Amino acid sequence: MFTGSLVALVTPMDSKGAVDRASLKKLIDYHVASGTAAIVSVGTTGESATLAHDEHIDVVLQTVELADGRIPVVAGTGANATSEAISLTQRFSNTGVAGCLTVTPYYNKPTQEGLYQHFKAIAESSELPQILYNVPSRTGCDMLPETIARLANIKNIVAVKEATGNLSRVSQIQVLLDNKDFVLLSGDDASCADFMQLGGKGVISVTANVAAAEMAELCRLAAAGNFAEARRLNQRLMPLHQDLFIEANPIPVKWACKVLGLITDDTVRLPMTPLSDTARPVVERALKSVGLL
Repeated sequence: MFTGSLVALVTPMDSKGAVDRASLKKLIDYHVASGTAAIVSVGTTGESATLAHDEHIDVVLQTVELADGRIPVVAGTGANATSEAISLTQRFSNTGVAGCLTVTPYYNKPTQEGLYQHFKAIAESSELPQILYNVPSRTGCDMLPETIARLANIKNIVAVKEATGNLSRVSQIQVLLDNKDFVLLSGDDASCADFMQLGGKGVISVTANVAAAEMAELCRLAAAGNFAEARRLNQRLMPLHQDLFIEANPIPVKWACKVLGLITDDTVRLPMTPLSDTARPVVERALKSVGLL
C-alpha cells in the first residue's frame, strides 16, 4: 500500500473555515476512481499546522470512515514535540488507519541523534507502520541518509518520504540500508519519475490532488520499467508540478481543486491567504496545458 501514487490530500473547508465533509467525500471518491494508491490525510498539504488537535484527529477519522475500506488512509502525525507526535500516533491505533506519516521536528532543529531518538520513541509507542518524512525546506531540519538507514532497522519504520528534491539521496540511502524492504517515496513531484528509476517505489504527491489518474499512471509506468513513457508523462505534468507551488502549498492546489469542481471552496486558514489575483492565471494555464480544463 505504500507504493505508487499516494496523494497528500488537501483538507477542504467551507467559507467560514470549517471542515467540509461533502467535499471530503467527493475528493475520496475521485481518488478511488482514479487509481490513487493511498490517501495521506492531514499532512502539510492538509494544513496540519492550522488544524486544532481535535480537528486533526477528526479529519483523519472522517477520511477513514468515508473511504470505507476502498483505499488505504495514512494519518499525518508529525509534531515538533515528541510527546505530541506520540499522542497523535497512539490515537490512531485500531481506527482503520493504515500507517502514519511523521515529519521531522520543525523549528527546534534537533541533532541527528535527536532525530533518531524522536522517531524511535514514536515507533516504539505504536504498532502502526511509520513513514518518515524529510522536508528541510519546510522544517529547517534535514534528516541525513545515515539517520534514515539507522531508523530503517526499527521494525515498524517501513518507508521514508524524501522531499529534498536531491536525487543523489536515493542512492545514498540505498547503499546504507540493511533492510532491503524499506520503501523510498519521493516527496517532490517534478523529480518523481527519475526518483523511481533510481529505485524509489512511488510518490506522496501534491499534483495528484488534481491529476490523480495521471500520477497513478506515471507511477505504474515507472514501476513496470517503462521509464521513457513515465518521463514523457512527467514532462507533460511539469507545469502543474511547478505552478502548484507558485505560492505556499496548499494555496494554489486548493484553488485548482475548486476550479475543477473537486471541492466547493478554496478557503485556507490564516496565516495562509487565498491565491492571489496575479497567480490565478498562472495556475489556470497549467491546468489547461495538461488538459484538465
